[in-house]
Amino acid sequence: MGVIMIQAAEVAQPGRLSGHRALPLRVGTRGSPLALWQTRHFIEVLSGVCPELRDGGLQEQIIATTGDAVLDRPLADIGGKGLFAKEIHEALLDGRVDFAVHSLKDLETELPRGVVLACTLKREDPRDALILGARCGAAADGDPLAVLPLGAVVGTSSVRRQAQLLHRRPDLTVVGMRGNVQTRLGKLRDGQCDATTLALAGLRRLGLDLPTIAVLEPEMMVPAAGQGIVGVTVRAKDADLLALLAAIEDAEARAAATAERSLLQELDGSCRMPIGGHARLLADGRLTLTGMVARADGSFLLTRSLTGRPADAERLGQTLGTSLRADSPMDIFD
Repeated sequence: MGVIMIQAAEVAQPGRLSGHRALPLRVGTRGSPLALWQTRHFIEVLSGVCPELRDGGLQEQIIATTGDAVLDRPLADIGGKGLFAKEIHEALLDGRVDFAVHSLKDLETELPRGVVLACTLKREDPRDALILGARCGAAADGDPLAVLPLGAVVGTSSVRRQAQLLHRRPDLTVVGMRGNVQTRLGKLRDGQCDATTLALAGLRRLGLDLPTIAVLEPEMMVPAAGQGIVGVTVRAKDADLLALLAAIEDAEARAAATAERSLLQELDGSCRMPIGGHARLLADGRLTLTGMVARADGSFLLTRSLTGRPADAERLGQTLGTSLRADSPMDIFD
């Protein structure tokens, strides 16, 4: 595709490009099926509000990440969830891409200098799902974990999910299982575990209608901070792209993301520490945030909620994080 130059108004406005921009603008992404779905959804949404970007004005660029390449070790042992974005951030900062699309739950709270979270898209269902194998009973109303047989093996890469499962069902055996959605479902079919846990948002976005699934309500399984939200990062100095993205920002998702990520940051959360964060708007317009901290073996688990104004989302997360830390054993923060 040839390079097209856009001449627009000097002052950037939401939904419009300003200054001289060479098209296509490049969108950095991981290469998993879910990451590509999210990137193509972002391209569709942004093209819908900016006519200049239609018909090829946005182009996806797959970037291999260390987090996707190294699957034989726990994420915490190789550097944490920041490894899902490290190479993408580098491509953004050196100008190889103009936008980067992320599952917000995989995006670290401390971004590299010069990179900002510019946009959050409308949130998909943030709940977790338990995918059941052949040895499990059929999902039913009531306690969804009751369908797991005594001593069932559950595969998950998340210490947050592990802690909450073991807190309710200490008889379970939890084994590490990394990889994308399709990889984990394949391991379940192969009998490597009796059940596995996945984000419901990913299953829905991929159009996977699985018959043997139990949805875990936030009261039972507090979701990960940012789960179900697609976040877009850009260079901090790229003023016209920041203005462009303002046209597709979802205010409710931004408030929830701000509260949840503030909670995570206050607790100094890492991949080794089980932390959950779930914020939602109430009917009266207030924002309620639920936080969870635990030991990985489930022997300690504390859940607490706080409600306030959406405008105070960051303070809400900080306050709740301080409260949870104060009433938790210090060894879980080591």
